[in-house]
Amino acid sequence: MTGTPLRRTLEARDGFAVIAEFVPWRHGAGVARTARSLATARELAAHPRIAALNITDGAGGHAATAPIAIAEEFAGTARDLIINIACRGRSHDDLGQLVRALAARGLTNVLAISGDYPQLRGADAPPARFDLDSAGLLTMMSQLEGIAPLFPGGVVNTHKRHEREQMPQYHKLELKIRSGARFIVSQLGYDARKDDELLRYLRLRGVGTPCVTSVFILSAVAARKFNAGQVAGCVVTDDLLALVERQAASPDKGRAFFLELAARQVAIARGLGFRGALVGGHHDAGEMIRVLEIADGFARDDWRDFAREIQFGWPGGFHYFERDAATSLNRDEADAAYLASCTPDSRRGARDMLPTAYRVSRVAHDTIFAPTAPAFPLGELLYRRAERSRFARSLHVLEQAIKEPLFECRDCGDCSLAETGYLCPESQCPKGQRNGPCGGSRDGRCEVDDRACIWALAYDRLKPYGEEGAIAGRTATIADASLRDTSAWANTFLGRDHISRSGAS
Repeated sequence: MTGTPLRRTLEARDGFAVIAEFVPWRHGAGVARTARSLATARELAAHPRIAALNITDGAGGHAATAPIAIAEEFAGTARDLIINIACRGRSHDDLGQLVRALAARGLTNVLAISGDYPQLRGADAPPARFDLDSAGLLTMMSQLEGIAPLFPGGVVNTHKRHEREQMPQYHKLELKIRSGARFIVSQLGYDARKDDELLRYLRLRGVGTPCVTSVFILSAVAARKFNAGQVAGCVVTDDLLALVERQAASPDKGRAFFLELAARQVAIARGLGFRGALVGGHHDAGEMIRVLEIADGFARDDWRDFAREIQFGWPGGFHYFERDAATSLNRDEADAAYLASCTPDSRRGARDMLPTAYRVSRVAHDTIFAPTAPAFPLGELLYRRAERSRFARSLHVLEQAIKEPLFECRDCGDCSLAETGYLCPESQCPKGQRNGPCGGSRDGRCEVDDRACIWALAYDRLKPYGEEGAIAGRTATIADASLRDTSAWANTFLGRDHISRSGAS
């Protein structure tokens, strides 16, 4: 087995890596705060139980010191680092240059994330640019040549409330793994049944990619923020918040409880079969180390009791598997209600509930625009002839006159409507996600502007046709920016768009 010590631990069947999260200081932080942060990182890096530091990139959408700059502080040491790369604010070329710079420095453990939306809004805000999402970044990294072999990872959120949120997470996870992810980090929640579900789902799909779960040392302040949805991708439900508030009223303000809770999560992760735990929320190295000491004091099978207790999930939330009454976790059988919704009769019945415009759009695509459509050759002939005349401009004007009012088209020139349930990712998703959802939606709503997540809506539109899982089997979409403000119809018929390049039908 080759690679860094972290990689060898994650890929070993009996391996379990404790990874400490390090959040770089925000821009404008004082000298004293910067020094304290670095001192904590160095102390954690020196501890024999810590396998690696995970350096975040603009966590929470805040401008902060770049992870590569933090990594320079550990140059020449044997300490493993995981460098987060957020797509936010970076072009395709920027991301490629950054990956090459990391590889040149031997920083090969890379966690690909789409990134949180910028917190600063208004005229002075940095551009909320998302040329790629995490799946696109993983694909790009797998295609880069002449650099040191990378060990790239991806992220999944398993703590979603609704089927239309959770299943797209699993489908995009499969796409990430097909695109090159060699390890997976699960976002934060406090529900052992959901953690068990992730590992069980991957086994069901025949996927052996090692998974790391997120653990966070709570405080009353953090729990309130998570509960209010102020930190995307972190779930604290009302019942857990109520428990936190009671514990926070104790003389030690809940500190002992919070450390114990985190230690129990570490024990559950090991017991379930995760290959590691990414621990955040520590204010100093002592808190982190104390969590590990508590976890070491548990008996081998104590995690089973902890797993029954730490199930703070959404009331009535979706689960892919049937509950196991003996363990309070899951059985290998898929949920009966979910299976019933996937029968041919159920799917046909659901089609009648879909918007007429959507159904008409599907017919038009299958008749005209799909490469195998009967009218596709005629469209190809029309646009080849139009390319050599002034008629091309008239056809583009006609296209926009149809697509803008129907789909809020933004004339990207590389259309994904057929893949996203005819919901335009350019105009209706703040991050422009084309490969499935980010992890930040809450109760089906976008983290940015509280509109319905377009991928949850797309799931509801695609499922009646049995196409909700298509994303898991296709090539990651990387939109061609050079086609912007050109005719998407022309690019479809003339083989210039991403669908043509991928060979999809």
